[in-house]
Amino acid sequence: MLPLSARQDDAKARASRELPPVMPMASSFASAKGLVPPEPSLTIALSASRGDAQARASLNLEPTLALPASLADAQARASLVSKAGLGAVKPATSSRVSQHDTTPLAGSVNGWGLSTWTPSPSPLGNARFADVVQLSPVASGQEVLGPGSRGEGIRAVQGALLEMGFALHGGADGQFGPQTVRALRNFQVHASRTLPGVKVTGALDAATLKALDSLAPAPGARGQSRGIPPAFYEGQPVRVIVALREHRTFLYDAEGRLVDIFPNASGTQATPTRAGLKVVRSRLDQAAAEAAGARLWNDKHVFGTRILDLSWADGRHSAEELHGTNAPALLGMDVSHGCIRHSNEAIIVLHDALSAGDRVAIVEHVNDPHLGAVAPVPVS
Repeated sequence: MLPLSARQDDAKARASRELPPVMPMASSFASAKGLVPPEPSLTIALSASRGDAQARASLNLEPTLALPASLADAQARASLVSKAGLGAVKPATSSRVSQHDTTPLAGSVNGWGLSTWTPSPSPLGNARFADVVQLSPVASGQEVLGPGSRGEGIRAVQGALLEMGFALHGGADGQFGPQTVRALRNFQVHASRTLPGVKVTGALDAATLKALDSLAPAPGARGQSRGIPPAFYEGQPVRVIVALREHRTFLYDAEGRLVDIFPNASGTQATPTRAGLKVVRSRLDQAAAEAAGARLWNDKHVFGTRILDLSWADGRHSAEELHGTNAPALLGMDVSHGCIRHSNEAIIVLHDALSAGDRVAIVEHVNDPHLGAVAPVPVS
């Protein structure tokens, strides 16, 4: 903290330059509008551009102490803005940073307090996101949302992830918690295979939001607008594709059309689910699944309500199954002994859709080279 004499000198210097008083900035756009309580962890401020840094450095300004403005100060600033526009009121430099540090305060846009910021037309085209005010600064690269964020923007993103088949136990509650981090990471794994700008962080940044805007289905629909893997493995038609790294299971009809996408959980690093072409060997109903659970694990609910036993395409036993679960909160993770877990609702759909002999392709990623209508040419 500056000594009193320093603050007085600073105030005199500021008065001689006829600079307007400094207004405290809002912590986030949502809190500025009264949508949610202000929380310092709601946003991650992004660094200013290189040009901004050079311009600020050329001014050679000494750090100043940002003090709360009085009511009269606020009225004076409002009058100044009214007469001369936003350009007449410059953001203050915090005394906590050096004169060359151009990082905006948390919750700011290009250094401006969000209470004075009017969002520009949204660059988002999907009706799920286009009119959600909380997402506009994210789409424009001014904010990154992470754990602790909450609001309608988070709810819209959660809803899209659910409709795309990513695990989000607890549903779309508008709060950015561990389940949302997990779902976003799994989406980022998927999107990064074709959109290199997407990084696997678990946070909602501009690249991730724009990928969601492009890939999410329209409101009221399920699935994915594009980027669906073809229902062929080395030229052979398949009914199911299990994408291990993004933890999703794609179900197709007999003509290769996508029916639905479900979240899954796969094997741990010590007991991994093995990739390759497999077939349904047998189908077990709820009574058989419960009997198997009681016999093998002393828990009749461990396999959920159905089991689809798998073998390799050449007939070898794989010791892996598609089955339900008694721990739905663990979907979206690597937690099994090699089987692919699904919610009990999803495994019933899969069980009823498939027959013995139907092919199931298990791949690491949806852009696996084995997926396609034509078998890949062997490399000599």
